[in-house]
Amino acid sequence: MLVTVSGPPGSGKSTVASGLAEALGYRHVSGGDIFRGLADERGFSLAEFNERAEEDESIDRELDQRLREYARDGEQLVLESRLAGWMAGDYADLKIWLNAPLDVRAERIAEREGKSSEQAREETVEREASEKLRYDEYYNIDFESLEIYDLALNTARWSPEVTLEFVSTVVEEYDPGVDEGRFEIPETVRYEF
Repeated sequence: MLVTVSGPPGSGKSTVASGLAEALGYRHVSGGDIFRGLADERGFSLAEFNERAEEDESIDRELDQRLREYARDGEQLVLESRLAGWMAGDYADLKIWLNAPLDVRAERIAEREGKSSEQAREETVEREASEKLRYDEYYNIDFESLEIYDLALNTARWSPEVTLEFVSTVVEEYDPGVDEGRFEIPETVRYEF
């Protein structure tokens, strides 16, 4: 089974995707990790590489191609990125969208990255505007549309543990062959939005 977890920065997608993969015994592939790897390969900081991606569409296209390859070849996989649901297409068995209000996401990002909430908010707004333009230009994707997702969840309403339990229950209901006992939330999961 291939499960995608998508959402904007600070929505909790990495926490949920890694916890879900651990609970299922699946492999977890993160688009953010792929993007950071591409930046490292080319000797750029993440911010520099994101700026370059605005000018050089081959960067986004390479990332998206890798996501599609993982989706095509992925069995027992949790694929996580902002566009994972779109890039996985029909290969995905279950597509999940996570979100939270901007202020909540900015606070999470600020805490995670050791910066002020205001700085995190400004950077997030700028980053999202840039990415939305690129998604529309390259693929005619309306990032605001949730029609492709099987589940959309506001993570601001729940703790990371409850969010993961909820998503795990949805996966279990989707695939009754999944052993219910596998969804005890592992203590080793790092809950960090």
